[in-house]
Amino acid sequence: MSTTVPSSAERPAGSVDPKLLEILVCPLTKSTLEYDSDKQELISRKAKLAYPIRDGIPIMLPEEARRLE
Repeated sequence: MSTTVPSSAERPAGSVDPKLLEILVCPLTKSTLEYDSDKQELISRKAKLAYPIRDGIPIMLPEEARRLE
């Protein structure tokens, strides 16, 4: 019995590769990120920023991020 990892073509539209999420960190603080699937954002609690995910691609630019309250 073998297990297969879904290719990017088999993942739902707009979803992010789980392996990518494991290695991404906040570009400002280098801290880990939380994935918010509802808002399609990666959250940096330390920097108080939410980086958008557009068409399944995380936009890791601080100037594109939303400030958290």
